[in-house]
Amino acid sequence: MIWYKAWLDTRWRFAAGLVILILSGCAVVLGYPNAVKALAQVSPIGGEIGRQIAETAALVRDYRAYIWSQWFRQNMRELWVLFAVLLGTGGLLAQVSRGGALYTLALPVSRGRLLGARAGTALAELLILALVPSLMIPLLSTAIGQSYSVADALVYAACLFIAGSVLFSFTFLLSTVFRDLWRPPLMTLCLAVVFRLLEQFFVVEHFSLLSVVTGERYFHGEGLPWLGLLVSAAVSAGLLYAATRNIARQDF
Repeated sequence: MIWYKAWLDTRWRFAAGLVILILSGCAVVLGYPNAVKALAQVSPIGGEIGRQIAETAALVRDYRAYIWSQWFRQNMRELWVLFAVLLGTGGLLAQVSRGGALYTLALPVSRGRLLGARAGTALAELLILALVPSLMIPLLSTAIGQSYSVADALVYAACLFIAGSVLFSFTFLLSTVFRDLWRPPLMTLCLAVVFRLLEQFFVVEHFSLLSVVTGERYFHGEGLPWLGLLVSAAVSAGLLYAATRNIARQDF
């Protein structure tokens, strides 16, 4: 029953995320021929802008690089993180503040099990949000005369899910601290922006959380970011454990 209730609490956020991610993936794949045509019409220019255009052009010319740069590094990462944050917010504390958790707290189960069901359901939904849109890429690629490796899609989906779960877990922990619905997601999104700025302005692209999320090392042929994945999994587990301990101390 508690798993079903957790599903009812999150199903619309999950459904919206799945539809939006699939549609975005379709747009990226089906837009590849137009991107190639647009590239052919661009005249070379000098300076820093010209260098950036040349780098983008090099990525677009190769279909595998195009999918990684436009989908796994940009659209998918940003949309998935957004819905991970949305799925991490809410929970018992927010329901109590609105007077909607009396029945849940009256159930003959511990708070730890209630929170575990909520976190487990959301993580299962996030795994689906990572896998299904990623596996759509190889299927859709044949429609434009291209091919994409299913193995690559699974690797990027795994990196996204494992490393990205840190942001979900952080939001989940904040939801056991603040009773309102808005502060936890806003604080997590601000943290993600900080990570993004560090990635842009400091030489940390191979060591940042967001580079692990996108599987950047794997794309450059350097293998899976095992250390980053292990650290991310450990941090995520620690944050979820802290959330469980925090909710156990709450006085409802």
